[in-house]
Amino acid sequence: MDPNRIIQALKGTIDPNLRIAAENELNQSYKIINFAPTLLQIIVSEQVEFPVRQAAAIYLKNMVSQYWQDREPSLGEVVFPFNIHENDRTQIRDNIVEGIIQCPESIRAQLTVCLRAIIKHDFPGRWTAIVDKIGLYLQSQNSGSWYGSLLALYQLVKTYEYKKAEERDPLLAAMQIFLPRIQHLITQLLPDATIFSVLIQKQILKIFHALVQETLEVDEDDRPDLVWWKCKKWALRITTRLFERYGSPGNVTKEYFEFADFFLKTYAVGIQQVLLKVVDQHRQKQYVTPHVLQKSLNYLNQGLSHSLTWKHMKPHMQTISQEVIFPLMCYKDEDEKLWQEDPYEYIRMKFNVYDDHALPATAAQILLCKAARKRKEVLPQMMEFCHQILMQPSTDPRRKDGALHVIGSLAELLLKKRVYREQMEMMLQNYVFPLLNSPLGYLRARSCWVLHSFSPLRFHDELVLRNAVELVKQDLITDKEMPVKVEAAIALQTLVSNQEQAKIYIRPYIRSVMQELLHVVKETENDDLTNVIQKMICEYNQEVAVIAVDMTQNLAEIFTKVLQSEEYEESEDKTVMALGILSTIDTILTVMEDHKEITQQLESICLQVIGLVLQKPIIEFYEEILSLAFGLTCQTISPQMWHLLGVLYEVFQHDCFDYFTDMMPLLHNYVTVDTDMLLSNPKHLEVIYTMCKKVLTSDAGEDAECHAAKLLEVIILQCRGRGIDQCIPSFVEAVLERLTRGVKSSELRTMCLQVAIAALYYNPALLIHTLDNMHFPHSPQPITAHFINQWMNDTEFFLGLHDRKMCIIGLSVLMELPSRPAVVEGVAAQIVPSVLLLFLGLKHLYASRLLNKPDLLARAGAQEEDQNGERRTKWKTDREGVRDET
Repeated sequence: MDPNRIIQALKGTIDPNLRIAAENELNQSYKIINFAPTLLQIIVSEQVEFPVRQAAAIYLKNMVSQYWQDREPSLGEVVFPFNIHENDRTQIRDNIVEGIIQCPESIRAQLTVCLRAIIKHDFPGRWTAIVDKIGLYLQSQNSGSWYGSLLALYQLVKTYEYKKAEERDPLLAAMQIFLPRIQHLITQLLPDATIFSVLIQKQILKIFHALVQETLEVDEDDRPDLVWWKCKKWALRITTRLFERYGSPGNVTKEYFEFADFFLKTYAVGIQQVLLKVVDQHRQKQYVTPHVLQKSLNYLNQGLSHSLTWKHMKPHMQTISQEVIFPLMCYKDEDEKLWQEDPYEYIRMKFNVYDDHALPATAAQILLCKAARKRKEVLPQMMEFCHQILMQPSTDPRRKDGALHVIGSLAELLLKKRVYREQMEMMLQNYVFPLLNSPLGYLRARSCWVLHSFSPLRFHDELVLRNAVELVKQDLITDKEMPVKVEAAIALQTLVSNQEQAKIYIRPYIRSVMQELLHVVKETENDDLTNVIQKMICEYNQEVAVIAVDMTQNLAEIFTKVLQSEEYEESEDKTVMALGILSTIDTILTVMEDHKEITQQLESICLQVIGLVLQKPIIEFYEEILSLAFGLTCQTISPQMWHLLGVLYEVFQHDCFDYFTDMMPLLHNYVTVDTDMLLSNPKHLEVIYTMCKKVLTSDAGEDAECHAAKLLEVIILQCRGRGIDQCIPSFVEAVLERLTRGVKSSELRTMCLQVAIAALYYNPALLIHTLDNMHFPHSPQPITAHFINQWMNDTEFFLGLHDRKMCIIGLSVLMELPSRPAVVEGVAAQIVPSVLLLFLGLKHLYASRLLNKPDLLARAGAQEEDQNGERRTKWKTDREGVRDET
């Protein structure tokens, strides 16, 4: 493997203008034998530029995380998924500890993640040699190898940290070798206070802590699981729910009025006094579990609404706001630890409000916002408190973060109050803009978040808005910290959506912005960012056209990576992320629908995604992939998309009823967009009819049955004069047979009748002949009389625009028949009054539409109509739209 070729590709990933081509080069090369070991050579080489070594380390980390573990083909597949070749694994195992020892800190952090993954899968089975290798470097007289080898040992210990005692035997055997050496080493270094010595001492202590904490102490993380705290948690859940649901006068239904009044006057204050003490314990740094603290704050939040409980809370509110709520909203030690050790997990935790660590902070924020909204003294006190913090240059940066967190949380309320709204532009300029260039990543991220919170602000100075947009764009594109990039991406999108001028400022940079957004999504797999991309696509649909194919290809690769990751089955976040990607691809298809050549290029990418979902299969994504397929068939239908119809038929056989209605827009396109191809192959029409027939003859539910009947009607009307006479008897028999069984809704009844009416319009003689040869079970009489009587009885239930038209046309054809069935004479007196009633309904419907949508008729007139009056518009999934527009 040529290292120079990989180095050039890695260098390209750092340049926004070359990133896509470089990533494509790497994606074509990574499966080649010796690629991964070459990456490791590049990482440890001091002759290679440092940013390239960093990029190589990240790429190797991602490869090891995804492809180290042996994976078998999925059920039904014969091709083995890619795994790193065993020869490559051997080379990496032989050299990775040396890499950790030799490399600088930022690269070493990536390699330790690699090592942890390798140990997880290979120790002790394939790699007992790691014990000998670490021991060799720890025994070395060269002190430069000690710190790196201790980091490697730490990964070994961490792998077993939370395993059961019976599973820790391989580690304990290894530690019998290492413990005497690291004890001797720390004893030797204790008198030495140099930074190098202290770093090694710290690392030895971390190793020992990870080794013994599960057996020699109750870890802080385990305290919430202690039975005493669980009792408190459940008691609080009950009392808080009682107060919220049944104990708040004015918020309960009539039957709970008496109980609510009793609870408020008898118990609410007493419980609140106990919880104020719990909150004060937390204020005094005594341990309170996150759930107990959260529920206590939730109870206090409920008490804000009632004068009785507020009276007892009011004297404490300023203390609670400034000494409980405010510290919870500040950047904390655990945040810093997570940011440094695993920034991607930090992002996940911050965007998951249900995370245990986020629970108290979220409850504190909600309590503060409600207090500021309902109790007039809270907002000015808190704003003055935050202002004082921001004004002082020497303020602890973490308190600045807390102050900005408070102000951003109150943004919606502040923007409604003129006295504050007029000051917000100056506040942003003086206190937020400077922190966008702070050396502290968490302050840059917080500043982006504040701009996101105040994005609806009406800026008086255009220059201030321009600076805000420029600074956020800079943080998105050039910042090295991923949490900052995520917040910058969201802030930029909200500014563009809320500020017309911001949209103009970003337009020249949209290509680099979108490329960076895709890069951040690929790295973080954050679902909020897929929403950002969707909104940006809608804002800049013309500019996005030139990069639509590259964007879709990137999204498809991210989707594949998410589905193939080890954590997919266990992680709901992964499923949400995958759904977000599918939705984003669908958005691109929608905005590109007028660009035929681009849509054709997108088709092959989308088909790969659709194929991946169907092969696994992942049924929770069926609705989304059917939407993609619909988008690919609105203008033309390629041979590949016709092939998909057969694949979908196989899917229908397994999951027919659950996803039949989701197939409807796509099946409608197959019928109306390329009718010539539909009729050129009898198999196509047979597949669609078979699906409709199965729905109508099984217990699919009336909603799906309405769709099936509607599709049969569309086929008849679309193919009038196109020689489908042989299909008419089957279509009519399917719907009329359904009418012989119980029908709950008039809607299904009229839908079935309309299929026969469409057949009457298609060929009157053929329908009458078909009806005369059909009989009810256990009845020798033809079905003709029953059909016509049912039709006449139900004319008042033809409600939609299209339905009424079809009913009028059908009755007109019936009256024109040269030889009418005898039953027609019996209902002849009802026909003209029914037609007049239907025309009157049409008149009212048109008048109503003209009143509510004056431009409707103008737009409708611009649409070309077929001979039968059927517009070739998209299938409307809401029922009225189906009837009126199909």
